[in-house]
Amino acid sequence: MKKEKRKLTKFEKWFRFMRRVHRFIVQPVFPYKKYGHKQRYNDRSYIMVCNHKSIMDVVLPVMATDKPVHFMAKKELFQKGLGKWFTRKCECIPVSRDGTDVRAIMQGMKYLKEGGVVAIFPEGTRNKTDERFLPFKSGAAALAIKTKTPIIPIVQTKKIKAFRCAKVFFGEPIEFTEFYDKKLTQEDIEKADALLLDKMNELYDQLDAIIKEKKKG
Repeated sequence: MKKEKRKLTKFEKWFRFMRRVHRFIVQPVFPYKKYGHKQRYNDRSYIMVCNHKSIMDVVLPVMATDKPVHFMAKKELFQKGLGKWFTRKCECIPVSRDGTDVRAIMQGMKYLKEGGVVAIFPEGTRNKTDERFLPFKSGAAALAIKTKTPIIPIVQTKKIKAFRCAKVFFGEPIEFTEFYDKKLTQEDIEKADALLLDKMNELYDQLDAIIKEKKKG
């Protein structure tokens, strides 16, 4: 017998629509090239962690999977105007700027246990400085450990701009298995956060080396 096709939810249909808009309208204007992991992350729940340089960064996690993506977004975006409409439409998770919002963590855990994808920008805001990264806020590594969910690191060296091809590195899944099934201490969380930052720096170096090599060629 032919397997009955599952009906898409409104949430899934919305992300399917956004991907079409991106492919045919957004990407021709804001192009980027992928390096690193090329396959789509569809096989399980994931936490996507990306450094933050522009509002266009939201397309990177969305286009890396066929699943809908729940973004952790600052609470201010939920208050009025286009931000309020968009964050609710995308079922984003409101979080306080200090990164200590327990309710946000619990909501993220719920989505991940249901097989969903959660995206986090650990810098908390767009990086407009010359520094590689702004200080990371804690939360992504702890969420990954508590739900036993791999983190997908996504790194860019320059922000996505109109009519300039940005370079983006998609890393292999990271799992903090050494912390699974144990009561986490603050020292454990800080160690996991440091491991995540080290991996992001490693990918940044790889991408930077690729870009420099291409310029030489």
